[in-house]
Amino acid sequence: MSGLFDLSGKVALITGASRGIGQAIAERLSEAGAKVVLSSRKQEGVDEVANAIRANGGDALGVAAHNGDKVALQGLAKAALDAYGRIDILVNNAATNPHFGPILDAEDSHWQKIIEVNLMGNIWLTQAVVPTMRANGGGKIINIASVNGLRPGSMQGIYSITKAGVINLTQTLAMELAGDNIQVNAIAPGLIQTKFARAIWEVDYLVNPIIERTPAKRLGQPDDIAGMVVYLAAPASNFATGQVYVIDGGLTIPML
Repeated sequence: MSGLFDLSGKVALITGASRGIGQAIAERLSEAGAKVVLSSRKQEGVDEVANAIRANGGDALGVAAHNGDKVALQGLAKAALDAYGRIDILVNNAATNPHFGPILDAEDSHWQKIIEVNLMGNIWLTQAVVPTMRANGGGKIINIASVNGLRPGSMQGIYSITKAGVINLTQTLAMELAGDNIQVNAIAPGLIQTKFARAIWEVDYLVNPIIERTPAKRLGQPDDIAGMVVYLAAPASNFATGQVYVIDGGLTIPML
C-alpha cells in the first residue's frame, strides 16, 4: 500500500511555497520522498522553508521567481532542471488578490495583475515543464484553484474569475496531455487559515457566517490541502485526471 504514495526519486516544483498552503505542500511532498523546488517572490522566504526541509532530512532548493513574470518562470524551470535533471510534479499554487470590492470598480491594473499571476503564470510554467515530463514518460500537474472558481466570492470577483479559469485550464490540459501520461487535476480549497486569507478570517462579521454555513464548523488548515496534493502527485492517482477536488469542510454542499 505504501508504494501508492511513494515519491522517492521524484522532483516536485511548488510555487507560492514560502508560507501557508505552499509551504505545507512542499513539506508533505518531501516527507513522501520527493526532492522539492520551492518558489516565491522573495529568496529569503523560500530559503527559510528549504533550510527547514533539509534540516528534517529532505532535499530542497529555493528559487525566487514572480508568478506573473514569464521569463522568471522559465528561469525557475531551468534552475530546477539544472539542479535535479527532471521535473515530475508541478504544483501551481501561487496566487494574488489585490482587489476587494465590486469588479466594476476595479482598475485595469488590478485585472491585469490578478490574471497574470493566477492564470497566465500557471500557463507559462506548465509550458516550461511539460517538455521534460514528456521526455520522462509522464508527470503530474496540480493546480490550486478555489471554491470561488465554482461560485463567485463576495467582493472577490476578479479572483473568482481567474480561479474559474484555472479549473477550465485544468480540464483542457487534462484532455490535451492524457496521451503523454501526464495527469492534470485541480484542488478547490474553501477558506484556509493562512496569511493570504487573513483579511477574511480575522474579521468576525466576514468569517462567522462562513463557519456557520460550514458543516465541519471550522476553518481549513494548510495540511488539509497538502494531503490531497500528495495523493494527486503519487501513483495512487494515476487514473485520475481533469478533476476538481473540493476541500472546504462541506461549505459547498447544497442545503435547503
